[in-house]
Amino acid sequence: MRVAVDTNVLAYAEGVGDAERCLAAIDLVDRLSDSAIVLPAQTLGELMLVLTRKAGRSRDAAREAVLNWADSFDVVDSTWASFQSAFDLSVNHEFNMWDALVMAVAAENRCRIVLSEDLQHGFTWRGVTIVNPFLPSESPLLAVILSQDS
Repeated sequence: MRVAVDTNVLAYAEGVGDAERCLAAIDLVDRLSDSAIVLPAQTLGELMLVLTRKAGRSRDAAREAVLNWADSFDVVDSTWASFQSAFDLSVNHEFNMWDALVMAVAAENRCRIVLSEDLQHGFTWRGVTIVNPFLPSESPLLAVILSQDS
């Protein structure tokens, strides 16, 4: 099963945030198989902003981190069709447009989960379920994916 990773998980894995979440994000990425992880291109752009604005990294250092993520995992682009789906998701379910685009790209790329702390945990749309990996109890769907990858 494929898993889309939202910006907040990537930022934690880069050490931006509290130590507990940072370690949890690193552990989670390590436990998932490389072939399971999908990175919407938009999340890498957002990560660049987080690393430069919030973490205070130089643009060169932030670019290097983003390119390392892109070298390690499948990066998928937003299409016009994904934008159209995101518009509908935004209107029908009141999602932020850019969060809706992450969901739409995940659905378009046959992901079963979007890992995100910022989205509505448990919400399912077009077969994609949002999972907050930082909640105290692990999602059963995430547990299945992690058991397949081990």
